[in-house]
Amino acid sequence: MEEENGLRPSPLRLGSVPVTAQSPRKPSPRGSAQLRRGTTGRSSRYEPRTSILYCFRSNRLLFWLLLITMWAYAGFYFQSRWAHGDNKEDLFSGGYGGEKSLEQDKKNRRDLMANVDTKPVVKLHQRLRNMDIVDPPKPKRPSKKKKVKPGSRKRSRGKVTEMTQAEEIPVEIEVPEEEIPKNNATYKVLVGPFGSVEDKILEWSPETRSGTCDRKGAFARLVWSRKIILIFHELSMTGAPLAMMELATEFLSCGATVSVVVLNRKGGLMSELVRRKIRVISDKNNSSFRSAMKADLIIAGSAVCSSWIEQYLNRTVLGSTQIIWWIMENRREYFNRSKLLLNKVKRLVFLSESQSKQWLEWCEEEKIQLNSEPSLIPLSVNDELAFVAGIQCSLNTLSFSVEKMQERRQALRSAVRQEMGLSDKDMLAITLSSITPGKGQFMLLESANLIVDQGLEVLKSNYSDGNEASLLDHDYLSRALLQDRASPKSPALSRKRKHSNHAPKKDSESHRGKLKQDASSTKLVLEGRRHREKNLKVLIGSVGLKSNKVGYVKRLLGYLSDHSNLSSSVLWTPATTRVASLYAAADVYVMNSQGVGETFGRVTIEAMAFGLPVLGTNAGGTMEIVDHNVTGLLHPLGRPGAPILAKNLEYLLENPSVGVEMGARGREKVKKMYLKKHMYQKFGEVLYKSMRIK
Repeated sequence: MEEENGLRPSPLRLGSVPVTAQSPRKPSPRGSAQLRRGTTGRSSRYEPRTSILYCFRSNRLLFWLLLITMWAYAGFYFQSRWAHGDNKEDLFSGGYGGEKSLEQDKKNRRDLMANVDTKPVVKLHQRLRNMDIVDPPKPKRPSKKKKVKPGSRKRSRGKVTEMTQAEEIPVEIEVPEEEIPKNNATYKVLVGPFGSVEDKILEWSPETRSGTCDRKGAFARLVWSRKIILIFHELSMTGAPLAMMELATEFLSCGATVSVVVLNRKGGLMSELVRRKIRVISDKNNSSFRSAMKADLIIAGSAVCSSWIEQYLNRTVLGSTQIIWWIMENRREYFNRSKLLLNKVKRLVFLSESQSKQWLEWCEEEKIQLNSEPSLIPLSVNDELAFVAGIQCSLNTLSFSVEKMQERRQALRSAVRQEMGLSDKDMLAITLSSITPGKGQFMLLESANLIVDQGLEVLKSNYSDGNEASLLDHDYLSRALLQDRASPKSPALSRKRKHSNHAPKKDSESHRGKLKQDASSTKLVLEGRRHREKNLKVLIGSVGLKSNKVGYVKRLLGYLSDHSNLSSSVLWTPATTRVASLYAAADVYVMNSQGVGETFGRVTIEAMAFGLPVLGTNAGGTMEIVDHNVTGLLHPLGRPGAPILAKNLEYLLENPSVGVEMGARGREKVKKMYLKKHMYQKFGEVLYKSMRIK
């Protein structure tokens, strides 16, 4: 019936495309209208083309962007592990461990950490670092909406201001001391500072530098992205604050986040910290403790920081796992104030062997068991001074090569000496430090007075009745003149050359008799030696330093007023961080620290970098730095050392070429031991041991 009506079922399924006659022409494009019309509801074979995989296959740009993103993520992941100490297999040692570490060092570190479970502390530390700690709200002032009479509002504001000022007095202002006017009327000859002269002649200023960190070095890779807190005990222009400021600058230029806590703002380094863009935490109590809890490392730069460390340990549950205590003092009073906390920090760091030995002896007396063996990190000559001194450093370029800087240093020397009123016949001996009894400026003036005012006759009269042997022991020129009587290879003279301590020797009776016999001939040599090639000038700094003792400064000025001849030979210079011009103008450096001697003496190595012979006391760090009769001359502590220091000055006055040779040898020693790269190599080793996560 259907056939009769002309209707028959389609051989294709319902919804399919009707069969059309095949034509030899080219098939329709994939996106054409005809192909879209022929598409049915069953298009399973086209579904994969709409998937994510098909999108990446059809779009190569998107595929490569995804690949680059994954690669960058992997790089940042491994870099983060390396930067934050996840280095259990020493894969990222950075030159401080791994392939260069000894098996004994690893065994010692395992022994130190064997009984300490740091995982809970580390987890808590991580959580605290990720927390957003909000500062406590400030006390609210009376609301503006509240109706208050104008007069009462003014009175209330005045009360608040008075209370605030009263609260800030004990924090910001110390006990006022009498100040001595810094002018020529007081000091007679006050010269410097010579910062503008340096900038003009050197054509370079340290204020223009943006950092001297070697970004490819191991130290930079170790501290990159770390949060570090530095504790300053004060801001005076002395050794410890200056060393901590340069350490903060180095951390900052190497990519670390640095904050500074200042316990006592007395001094003139605040403006320098601001210029170097170092963040100073305004509150030394609550804000500093909160910042320290989120830090990777805390470095305290003085034994005086014991009070802050004690308060921090009482407020945190983290303990001392991130505290490094860099102690720069060497007196028993500093040990007594910090002895209860020495075994509560991660690691102790000292400046010299003598200081470390002394503190360990005190710890043994008090039965204090330290957590780890103390480390030794001597100070160094910074790149700014090494650059001016003509020593190869990170600041040298083609325009500022070592040879050119040596030439400019000579030009700087001539210009500064001309401003000081010195001639080529003047030998300038300088000493730069705080003016306190412990630095020995008064004894230096007494020694200079023996030369300038009274001469060598006083020295010879002080060594009568059998004391001529002691005079002969320190008369180096006389020893050279008497070589005909005693062979240079004799045991007596060889013992004298090797012995750097000027304490009385336990020589044999025959040796003492021989020295007494030669003393009479030595007197004849001294009496006949009247001609000096140079005149002595003494420069004392630093005038105006906050740590100077006013009473002691007045004592020095009173002594000079009583000795007019000496007064015309003494110059003064104010406190400054621009000391390169002073070193360049000098001929001799005097380190006359008394008591237990200088802990290290950074100014000593700075003077040696400029080729100056050093006349120092045979105690403390000075005795470790200065090689007697090689890079300088040593003298005893106290009153017995004054005439010996005078003899050493007299000897260099009459033999300037010997001083030049000593200075050259001292300069070579600085190149081998006391440059910035040497200090930060040792500092990096300490940080590597202290910051790694076990």
